[in-house]
Amino acid sequence: MADIILTTFNARYIHAAFGLRYLMANLGDLKERAEIQEYIIKQRPIDVAEALLASSPKIIGLGVYIWNVPQCTELVAILKRLAPEVHVVIGGPEVSHEIDGQPICQMADVVITGEADLAFAQLCRDLLGGQTPDQKVIRAPLPDINALKMPYDLYTEEDIAHRVVYVEASRGCPFRCEFCLSSLPMPVRKFPLEPFLAAMDRMIERGLRHFKFVDRTFNLDLKVSAAILEFFLERYQPGMFFHFEMIPDRLPDGLRDIIARFEPGCLQFEVGIQTFDAETSKRISRRQKVPVLEDNLTFLREETGVHVHADLIAGLPGESLESFARGFDRLVALGPQEIQLGLLKRLKGTPIIRHTEPHGMVYAPAPPFEVLKTDQISFAAMQEFKRFSLLWDRLVNSGRFVRTAPLLWEQEASAFAGFMDWSRWFVGIEGRAHSVAHLRLTKRLFEYLTEQRGMDPRQVASLLIEDYRQGGRQDVPGFLRPHLPQQERRASGKRSGTLPSRQQRHQKQSS
Repeated sequence: MADIILTTFNARYIHAAFGLRYLMANLGDLKERAEIQEYIIKQRPIDVAEALLASSPKIIGLGVYIWNVPQCTELVAILKRLAPEVHVVIGGPEVSHEIDGQPICQMADVVITGEADLAFAQLCRDLLGGQTPDQKVIRAPLPDINALKMPYDLYTEEDIAHRVVYVEASRGCPFRCEFCLSSLPMPVRKFPLEPFLAAMDRMIERGLRHFKFVDRTFNLDLKVSAAILEFFLERYQPGMFFHFEMIPDRLPDGLRDIIARFEPGCLQFEVGIQTFDAETSKRISRRQKVPVLEDNLTFLREETGVHVHADLIAGLPGESLESFARGFDRLVALGPQEIQLGLLKRLKGTPIIRHTEPHGMVYAPAPPFEVLKTDQISFAAMQEFKRFSLLWDRLVNSGRFVRTAPLLWEQEASAFAGFMDWSRWFVGIEGRAHSVAHLRLTKRLFEYLTEQRGMDPRQVASLLIEDYRQGGRQDVPGFLRPHLPQQERRASGKRSGTLPSRQQRHQKQSS
């Protein structure tokens, strides 16, 4: 039995709730009276309510995010009907802005906005002491980062063995890109380096091999970035993997030298490019030096083993699909292993709303509030792009077709146009871009390249069977067999390795 339950709906089991662990770590003397219960969005809210109430809690703290608003809203409604005496406290990015009119905020007893690491603990003391807050909405002041207890000891052995473990060396972002919550006034604050590295050392001793940093701008303070990378380099063991979100136009020689010393595949840099269009960048208050960015990506691709995950956003105010396509082609030429294609999302509290009327922005009414159309991109074109992005993720980002997928655009003037032709053909045949089995996707790719593009079936089959077997499959699809030489029809062993699967597949291609 626990007086305080910290809970949320994660997108998938593999994601461990970082925010809940921060709240728990900073409960002080109330920590022994609290527990964490995590669920996933596929679970029914009524079943979650049953599990929560079985512990007879006095306070339930619920983390609300863009991916779990519907589930959280239903859960709160059930809890307040079944146990109105339980204090339901909600917090998180989705309920930190534009609170008025949100049903979940109306039903909850208390809403804490902002970084609630310390404010939640004080609220719990008040509630358990019989003191009700004067206001329903508590706007948490930015906590003193030096006063925060780090949550890493709260990761369990199961978390370390089977889940994504999140860490952070800093909070905040100095940039003001209008589509991002980090655009709100929030100074960059760094955790004291020595205690942080000591916590990372303990995690390594406990067996953690995959570290995912959530810092918005890991390479902002170059001295700190270098120290953290050197720390991991000294302790590197086979199978270690480190994910960082990097500023793409900030990679000086000192940092380059350290990065180049890491084993191939163990570093992943997420670089948010979003747009190459200068006018669009200016319109959304985004600052980046494109020539420097391109030089940095070229260095990472050609002189290091870093796995580069680059982001582009379609549907930004004032940008046409033609402009986006030119940026996409530019990025493809730089050769990152993954290009994440996303539609603009209207996150609550972000200044992007100021462009709604001037640029005809229409957003979906339900999470994740993606843009449906703009004055430059019709709804039909936006839907077509969404199918394009789904197929790009399946064919290219997944690493399952590293040899075959480039055939779709290598002989074309535009990579975007080449892949769009394939996307339209595929959707015309299948009627959808999602929920298509891997074998069927492989078959369609073979048909398209040989029948629509007129490529040599033997060449295509030879590349496809390598891609097919790289995923661990040992059979030979019947539609490929007639086009393969005898020696390529033999079964192949399953893939091995300890890097995440996508990175492992991309790494095999470049080795």
